[in-house]
Order: sequence, then C-alpha cells, then structure tokens
Amino acid sequence: IHCYLFKEFSSTSSTTAVGTVTSRVTRNGNAVTEKDLLNHEDLAGDRGMMDDIFDETYREKEGPKPPLRYVWRNIILMSLLHLGALFALTLIPSAKIQTLAWAVLCFVVSALGITAGSHRLWSHRSYKATLPLRIFLTIANSMAFQNDIYEWARDHRVHHKFSETDADPHNAMRGFFFSHIGWLLVRKHPDVIEKGQKLDLSDLKADKVVMFQRRYYKPSVVLLCFTLPAVVPWYFWDESIVISFFIPAILRYTVGLNATWLVNSAAHMYGNRPYDQNINPRENPLVSLGAIGEGFHNYHHTFPYDYSTSEFGWRFNLTTAFIDLMCLLGLASDRKKVSKEVIMARKMRTGDGSHKSG
Repeated sequence: IHCYLFKEFSSTSSTTAVGTVTSRVTRNGNAVTEKDLLNHEDLAGDRGMMDDIFDETYREKEGPKPPLRYVWRNIILMSLLHLGALFALTLIPSAKIQTLAWAVLCFVVSALGITAGSHRLWSHRSYKATLPLRIFLTIANSMAFQNDIYEWARDHRVHHKFSETDADPHNAMRGFFFSHIGWLLVRKHPDVIEKGQKLDLSDLKADKVVMFQRRYYKPSVVLLCFTLPAVVPWYFWDESIVISFFIPAILRYTVGLNATWLVNSAAHMYGNRPYDQNINPRENPLVSLGAIGEGFHNYHHTFPYDYSTSEFGWRFNLTTAFIDLMCLLGLASDRKKVSKEVIMARKMRTGDGSHKSG
C-alpha cells in the first residue's frame, strides 16, 4: 500500500508530498501491530527530528522489574496541592465573577503553553513559530508548571518512541493511577532514563528561548504560575487574598495538571480506536474538552506529526484553532497535515471499524 503524507503551508492552499507510507506488521509489547512506516529520512529532514516515531525494535529486558522507589517529596507536595484545590472549591461561591473569569483565562493560557507549545511545537515540530510566539508559549508554559519545555519534550518523545513499554515514562500498561499521577511519585524506570539520554535533542538545545526558560525555570514558575494569577484579582478588583491565591493559582493549576494527565491515563484506556486498533491510545472527546484538543489520541499516536492531532479541525480542539489563528496573523507557519486519503486508508486497514458509524 502506498500513500502520501502532506505538508500544508499556511501561506498558500497548496500541499507538498514529503514521504511515502508502506505497511509492516511489528510487535509492540505483547500486541502484534501493523504500522505505517514512513520514509523516515524525508520526514526527519522536513521536521528536523524523528524521535517521536514508534521504535518497533525495542524489547523489554528479561527478568524481574526493578523495585518501586517512592519520591516522598512529590507525594507530600501533590497531596497538599490537591487538598488545597478541594478547599478552593468551597471558596467559589464567595469569589467575584471577575476572579472566576480570570481563573478560566489563566487555565486556557497555561494549557496552550503545553498543547500548542511543549507538545505540538517543541515535542513534535508539527509547525513553526516565530520568536514572539515562542516567547508567549514559553511564558504560558511556565504558568502551567509541568516541567520545563526541554524536559517535557524529551519525556514526550520517549513516550511516543517506546509507547506502552518499560521505556515509556507513564506506561499505561501499569494501570490508570500510574499513568495519571503515579509516574510522578516514583523514580523513573531505568529504561526511561537510558532511552531518554539517547534521543537527539539538538533542536531543543539550539532554541535559545527553550534554554533560557530551562535556566530560569524555578523563578519563572514562582512568578507566572502562582504570583501573577494571585496578585491580579487582589490588586485590580480588591478580591480577598485567600480567594485570589486558592482559585486562580492553586485550583487552576491543579485542574490543568489533571487535564494533561487524563491524556496519559483515560485517553490510553477509554474510547474507540478508528485509526489503529492494535495500539492502546483511544479517541476520548471528554479528554479533548478538558485538554483543549488533546483527546484524539488514537489519531495522534498513529500520526504524531500532524499539527492538529485530529482530522476534525477545530472540533473540541481549541489548540488547533489557536495555531490556525497564529498562522493567519503571520506568527506561525509550515503546519504539517496528513491527507484525507492517507487517513481513510489507515482506518480501513488497521482501524476498529468505528469510523463507519461516525
């Protein structure tokens, strides 16, 4: 079977073929998987990286698994954070409408720092961004406080390259709790560290914005994730300092974390698989709503280089609408998009048939 992957340019309506696709049966853990193998050299040359393509040669090591090593500092901090978020829920009836609106705005901005920033731009290089947009996405990313861009992108590439194996940082085969939050409460599996060190991260190291954020990440988080969201309501419309801190800062941050984690957990366990029924990731509209477009996960793991992470454009996908707006404003370009023909061919060959019913 020969199909084509297309690259869509924001400046014109033309598309350009950048590689051919063939079919091969491979093994992913215990599952036999039929994979589309792209002409990797063409794809890598076009995006500047290929370390998010599943590596079918990886085999888990024989013998017993290494013992769990708990990170008590993270366990305590995450427990306190979620207790604070529960307390924040009781404050909502007392909050001013401006404060609630500000919390929602902070949530959307910080979410874009993950979805449009560390995920689609820096992890997958699925589009290009100008310096002003990269600076904005970096500020938004620090507001999200989910590790700096360099570390986030490195772990995410490992997740795609070794999905559902010991080398996957949040391997869903280890259960919902582990893939949701548990992976942050224990030391990484040695294979995650080993494989992460072998990735080509030269594109991230060459990005001065990424490395600047990495250098000053801790103070940027204090300022942008906690201080700014709390100070604005208190200063500008005389909100209670307790409400200002617990709703726009603590509750907003906690909800943002869990929205991202649901992509790793729920979207790997619940939903249909219209593109590839042989892999775990699923299509989950509820996750897409919470994570502003990241719940089309069966599609995303099948076509990780598509800037939209979905074939449905703006449907449940605020991030795609944002990137398209940035292209319209001249702040982004070179969006990678898979053709409808390739998508349909893949659905017919490896999907679970659910596309026939919509």
